[in-house]
Parts: sequence; C-alpha cells; structure tokens
Amino acid sequence: MATREPRDARPARLDALRVALDKAHLDGVLLSGLANIRYLTGFSGSSALLFVSQRDAIFLTDFRYETQAAEEVGTVAHVHIEAQSLWTRLWAVLPQLAGLEVLGFESAHLEHRDFQRLLEAGARWQWRPSVDLVETLRERKDTGEIALIQRAADAACAALEATVPQLRAGMTELQVAGVLEKALRDAGSEGFPFPTIVASGERSALPHARSSRRELRNGDLLLMDFGAEVEGYCSDITRTFVVGKATEEQRAIHDVVRQANRVAASSVRVGMLGRDADALARDYIERCGFGPLFGHSLGHGIGLEVHEAPRLARTAAAALSPGSVVTIEPGIYRPGWGGVRVEDDVHLATRGPLLLTRFSHELIELG
Repeated sequence: MATREPRDARPARLDALRVALDKAHLDGVLLSGLANIRYLTGFSGSSALLFVSQRDAIFLTDFRYETQAAEEVGTVAHVHIEAQSLWTRLWAVLPQLAGLEVLGFESAHLEHRDFQRLLEAGARWQWRPSVDLVETLRERKDTGEIALIQRAADAACAALEATVPQLRAGMTELQVAGVLEKALRDAGSEGFPFPTIVASGERSALPHARSSRRELRNGDLLLMDFGAEVEGYCSDITRTFVVGKATEEQRAIHDVVRQANRVAASSVRVGMLGRDADALARDYIERCGFGPLFGHSLGHGIGLEVHEAPRLARTAAAALSPGSVVTIEPGIYRPGWGGVRVEDDVHLATRGPLLLTRFSHELIELG
C-alpha cells in the first residue's frame, strides 16, 4: 500500500489568517516574527519578512537563503531575494499590490527602528499595531504539529534516560549540562529551545538558575530543566533528583510536587480558563502548607516557541483551546534549602489530556 504524503497545512493557515485580517478590518499585515513566518511558510532561516493580504503572500529574505527559501517556502508565497535591505525591496513591492490602505504590523516583534520605517518610507499606508493574529492560530496544533512535539518529547526523555546513570557527586552543574546536551543531540534533537538549567543544592531554589561550576555533593537536590527540538517544535521537561540518599523532608516535598503535577496533568481540560488550570496544582500545594513557596505560574503553551499561548496562570482569563500543548510545572522553592519542580508537556485533546513526556515521576537517588 502506498504511503500517503502528509497534507501541506500552510495554505489553510494563510486562509485562516486572512479571515482574521477581515475581522480586524485590515487589508494586509506585515509579519516579522520568525516563528510566525515559519508557521505560515515553513521558512526556518533567521532573516525574513512576510506580507499577507487577501490576494497575496509576499516573502522576502536575503541572498544567504536563496536556495533554502526555494526549498522551504516553495510556491506558498511569492519569494523575493534581496541582496541589500529587505525593507528596500518591501517598499518596491507593496505599491504593486492592489487594494491596500490599512495595514497591520506585529507590535510584539517589530523593533522601534523598523517602526520608524513604516512611518517614513511607508507613509502612504495607514499602519495599525496588531497583537497575536498568528499566535492565536498557533495555539491549536494540528496532527502534524502534535507528532513533532511528541518526537521532541521522546528525544528529551531518551536523553534523560541516558544521562541519569552517568551522574555522580563531584561533577559540576556545567558538566551535567554537557552530558545531557550531548545525549539530546544523540537522541535527535536539532538544538536546545532554551539554555539547559542544572541547579544543585541550595541553587535548586532558583527557578531559572544558570548552570554553574558548583560541584554536586551527596545530599543535594538536583533540578534539571531542558528541552529538545525537532523540525522547529519544542519540548520542555523538568525532573528533580537527589545525589545520594534522600532525606524524609526531600521525599515529602517531592511527593507534594509530584502529586500536584499528577492532579493538574490529569484534570486540565479544553475550555478551562487558564487561571482555573493554574488552581488545580496551586490549591493542592496550598492545602499541603507550601502555597507561598510556589511563586510562578503553573505553565504555558509550547510549540514553535518554548513559551507561547496559552497561559496557565492566576491572572489568565482566556480559555484553553482544543489542540493546545501546555506545560504543567508546579514547584516548591525554599531559599537556602533548595527546590523541587516536576514538569511535563500535555496535549489538550478533545477527549481529554494526553501526557507527552513519559519519564518517571518518582524521586530517583543518584549514585
């Protein structure tokens, strides 16, 4: 039986953006956010602009990406290669397009110097700031995107499985990060979505610690927060270990965090408000007496970026969209003692939440 070629999702994504443009009363939009451009065109380079109107999709990049743009973008947009300034080419192309008066730009991604270009060289059009036109579309992952995030999650878990047996007292946090990052590459990760966090001892109480030259000691908590990347899509996972034998207190606090993770990951649902999802874990931790020590939000969306919509936070009033992939990452952090976080990636399917990061939640003693 012949294998069916995967459906190209890009035309439907562009059509959905055009519907959003119509609702926003815009004749077109200039996109400069690279993740949004990749979502709509497939382009994975570092320099590009994309203009989308009801009739046209104009893609601009520089000479470094001429071959790459032909391969990745193909015919989904009209590709223009510019040897000098992309903006110079943009001002040459836009006047050739009909029906353009009111145009949007991505206020979250446009630098001030480029905004000045809109006001000066682009003064013939009315420019309006737009927010989350593409990001809103990206919340709902299609089956192809879910498959890539699952591969990224599998790579992260495989790397952790390979790393744990190599860890011992006397290694520095940077050495641990190096072992883990090699294992990520060996497992197929194309890069690292964010700097690997390895924090030991009292430093594990720093939720976003930078890996340091501190040496692991027996009795330390060891927090590892990292991700993998497959075809641009990310995973994000955290596990906390103990170097040597765990104390009763370490086990007790780890168990509270582990149970908070389990409750939230199994109970989060499509349509739930972000603040209500956050409360699933926060209420449990508060009932256990550790509420003030859980200071950050429960989680965030993940996809082409490691932090994207939706938000699972006390102030998040938006509903969770079907198809989203979110992190569930409760933690307890006690300054001077250490911290524990257990994080997973969860797909919000219509039939219920599906766990993508399949690594043990038990407290593992190293060495």
